[in-house]
Amino acid sequence: MRYSKIFIAVQKIIHLPIRKVSDYSDTMSISATHPPRRYPEPAAALRLIKPITWFPPMWAYLCGVISAGVSVQGQWHMVLLGVLLAGPIVCGMSQAANDWCDRHVDAINEPDRPIPSGRIPGRWGLWIALAMSVLSLVVGYQLGPWGFGATVVGVLAAWAYSAEPVRLKRSGWWGPGLVGLCYEGLPWFTGAAVLASGAPGWPIIIIATLYALGAHGIMTLNDFKALEGDTKMGVNSLPVTLGPDLAAKVACWVMTVPQVVVIALLAMWGKPLHALAITAVLLAQFAAMRVLLRDPKGKAPWYNGTGITLYVAGMMIAAFALRGL
Repeated sequence: MRYSKIFIAVQKIIHLPIRKVSDYSDTMSISATHPPRRYPEPAAALRLIKPITWFPPMWAYLCGVISAGVSVQGQWHMVLLGVLLAGPIVCGMSQAANDWCDRHVDAINEPDRPIPSGRIPGRWGLWIALAMSVLSLVVGYQLGPWGFGATVVGVLAAWAYSAEPVRLKRSGWWGPGLVGLCYEGLPWFTGAAVLASGAPGWPIIIIATLYALGAHGIMTLNDFKALEGDTKMGVNSLPVTLGPDLAAKVACWVMTVPQVVVIALLAMWGKPLHALAITAVLLAQFAAMRVLLRDPKGKAPWYNGTGITLYVAGMMIAAFALRGL
């Protein structure tokens, strides 16, 4: 009996329904186009961990490596292992965890996603997320104390963002802030720390933090695609609480201000050419923002593929500037 109570408590913590019916039967049914399965469909399992989302943390880790100013000769294995950890493993794990915890919301927004469609049946979504959490820690341990510590933070943050009872994604401020930190700031810090075998200097920490803060705006724009489901399920994203027009304006300001500070700092630190290059990138973003603000809900996906590319280009320019300090 005692073990049964413990199991029920664990179920509540990791957001599992206790009854033995389908994990999502109260708000959805398996799509008729996908007959019940016993094991996950391989293509659906790949979609569950969303390869398209791996790029930002992988890029940020490389920014950290470059900004450290340390030769990678003899350390290529640490670079490659860190990139794999930041992207496919930790980011992939966070996507699986989020899809599991969001399966009821996805049944409204995107019913053809792997879990609500039944292509990832039963609790396989949870088991995949948990297995990848363990894999993340094992791989992170290979990167030394700094890499392992950052991995622990990343894994805990992924579950804090998605899972009850914390579920920070319910907040339009804390949720995107945490994701921005883990997508841009934490991988950048980790890449620099692993290559330098120690804590990065303050200039690296400051620039990485600024880009992580700006990424809050990127995450806000990403929430536009879930506007309907978030409204029904009580997820207070900024598009829900502020409305699409005001949320888009807030996102643009949040992306812009940190980049202006980066430009000013690089100019002060004797890197005027790099500051000028980031200014040019920011001006190009302004042009894209004008298009976005004409139709925030309709143009948010377009901006995610256009303006964000310019944003991360500025990150790499800043990384090369830091390398020379």
